[in-house]
Amino acid sequence: MNYRIVDKDTFDVVGVHRDFSLCNGENMRLIPRLWDEVHENGVNDHLIELNNGKIKGVLGVCVAHDEQQREESMTYWIGVDYVGEAPDQFSRLSIPAAKWAVFEVRGPMPDAMQKVWTQIYGEWLPSSGYVQSGSIQFEYYTDQDPYSLDCYSEIWIPVE
Repeated sequence: MNYRIVDKDTFDVVGVHRDFSLCNGENMRLIPRLWDEVHENGVNDHLIELNNGKIKGVLGVCVAHDEQQREESMTYWIGVDYVGEAPDQFSRLSIPAAKWAVFEVRGPMPDAMQKVWTQIYGEWLPSSGYVQSGSIQFEYYTDQDPYSLDCYSEIWIPVE
């Protein structure tokens, strides 16, 4: 599993978001549907046009709810790194400064992404010497064909 450690300052994401249950893998089934929806309705293209921050690409941001709900639900954002006032049709989320473990993901979506998430939590975190910090993680997607066998993307997890 290829990864690097990166220090990153606070940045803002603008986009759309929905809450998802974590019970019985519901998030793994329904988040890909949200991606299909934003591609079909043109939101993804509009977000790409707005992308004026340092991270060039579309982000899938996972926000854990409070401690009591953390194991039951999460909010998932599809957005871009953006500097400026958020356009009316989008919401804004501030991503705090952190030390991030950045994992390479190669292969077609959503399977390649879901496989690496499973490896991170099942293998890497328990043996790495790092612990997850913060309640926000994100996926970074390039403009490559998401169904390509050599599609490149990343998972960013805050660590200490």
